[in-house]
Amino acid sequence: MSSLLKIAVVGGGAAGFFGAIRAAEVARASAIPVEVLLLENSSAVLKKVRISGGGRCNVTHNLFEVKNFVQNYPRGHKELLSPLQKFQAQDTVEWFGARGVQIVPEEDGRMFPVTNSSETIINCFMTEIDRLGVQLLINHSVQKIEKLENGKLKLLIKDKEDLVVDKVLIATGSSQAGYAFAKALGHTITELAPSLFSFKIENPLLDELSGLSFPNTQLNLKIPDGKSFKQKGPTLITHWGLSGPAILKLSAWGAREMMHCEYKAKLTVNWLGFERIEEVQKLLLDLKETHLKSQVKNISPPDIPKRFWMKLLDQAKVLRDILWADISKKQIQSLSEQIFATSFDILGKNRFKDEFVECGGVNLKEIDFKTMQSKICPGLYFAGELLDIDGITGGFNFQNAWTTSWIAGGHMVSSI
Repeated sequence: MSSLLKIAVVGGGAAGFFGAIRAAEVARASAIPVEVLLLENSSAVLKKVRISGGGRCNVTHNLFEVKNFVQNYPRGHKELLSPLQKFQAQDTVEWFGARGVQIVPEEDGRMFPVTNSSETIINCFMTEIDRLGVQLLINHSVQKIEKLENGKLKLLIKDKEDLVVDKVLIATGSSQAGYAFAKALGHTITELAPSLFSFKIENPLLDELSGLSFPNTQLNLKIPDGKSFKQKGPTLITHWGLSGPAILKLSAWGAREMMHCEYKAKLTVNWLGFERIEEVQKLLLDLKETHLKSQVKNISPPDIPKRFWMKLLDQAKVLRDILWADISKKQIQSLSEQIFATSFDILGKNRFKDEFVECGGVNLKEIDFKTMQSKICPGLYFAGELLDIDGITGGFNFQNAWTTSWIAGGHMVSSI
């Protein structure tokens, strides 16, 4: 091996940049001569970082207890436990803070740069690779990665000269190319399925109510094979059905099962999130008691928008103009049932065009999580969404990218 360590990072996204920066940083601190090449097949880098959180970049989640943090990964939570002890959400916040980027939490725990702009994160990364001498090679489309007899790795690049390097970090997200590289080098890819999607639902109750949100819903997803998944949180009515954080989380936990049933399932929505139907009944009876002379249509329960309340009244066969004083026990019961457990048929899924996550990836049994190195092909490392790890919405997928690439980047250099 030459005295100059040559490292290639394939993929110009969150994990790729973070891994390349970490490798260069460790090399500089240890006075190890290194050449870090960051290859991106297109002309644009950090695409998911740019669009995440509506262009604000949901960097991580304000949850600094690792055992609780890992509970937000439908797949990979056990494997991430040890890596997160080395580099967790708090470390992410401190890493950016040390580089002049303040990361702040919102009420729901999501964390963003204080500027509320993903460009702040992108500029930070670009500054770092420039400072550390990482070579960013855009429009470098890797076609194949081969293991050579001398232990090095060769990258075949479209319309460019081949690259021979000592270490390779594959950080290509959910691209098919990344899976192909891993398979060609002996790895297995677990079943792939879309994650973090909203539900297509056609129901009169939702018609013309796009944009209405409910902060504290409880959801129960029933798959035809008998499995069920539950989730709590905000739900949003859209022009195609239902979305919002609680729906997206539900889709993550049931990603493979939903794919197997072709996205046809039953969803029950508890609009106020009460644990017992009796609590809903009491709420309605209290409204009746305090608004006897008001028309039912004018007084709706807290957290139920007026336009939706009208639809619920129609659904429960309660005249909108009736006075609260005249509403019957049977009607109270019917309204309570609608609020506590509205049933919908899910007809399909709807994905955000760019901001999506894939369930499945490189088999975790084939990775050494102390180093993120392949157990099959020495010198080969993996990080980010390419692995069979995916989190619910809220900054957890980016934290997987930061953690796994930080470990991989460091080990590629320190293992020499």
